Amino acid sequence: MKYVALFRGINVGTNKRVEMKKIKALFEFLGYTNVSTYINSGNVIFESEQEPCNLRNIIETNLKNEFGFDIPTLIRTDQEMKNISDVIPKEWQNDAMQRSDVAYLFPEIDSDKTLDDLPINKEYIDIRYVKGAIYWNINRSNVNKSRLNKLVGHRLIQLMTIRNINTARYLAGH
Repeated sequence: MKYVALFRGINVGTNKRVEMKKIKALFEFLGYTNVSTYINSGNVIFESEQEPCNLRNIIETNLKNEFGFDIPTLIRTDQEMKNISDVIPKEWQNDAMQRSDVAYLFPEIDSDKTLDDLPINKEYIDIRYVKGAIYWNINRSNVNKSRLNKLVGHRLIQLMTIRNINTARYLAGH
């Protein structure tokens, strides 16, 4: 089965720096096949016969052993990635006028109720839930009014990993 591993909190700033080629080598060492990485924010596309619930534990344990710190990892099947990408309106883009992102949710908060817990001013942002993710689009001139920046310090941020719409669409296409 084809999977995407999404890492949370690596290669942001100077903390938790990891080389993607080392992660690729680790995945190959673990016996996964057709391993490829996409951009430095922590995305691995791979194949395995193991179940997703087993993969998360194995991968997180081996990442900690290899790099010396926890790297929360979300595992999605290629079909789950496509299901999320398919509901995002085609006109949503990441460009000079608009910002569109996908927050992939860890199982602990994978619910439409999560939307109600976020510190977002929904008057200025189109934010929606689909199983496995919350996704949004905002006019760049309204980013501050939306309070989207408050998400960074919110308790739920630890249970999601955010990618821009371009990355989300790329990962869904593989």
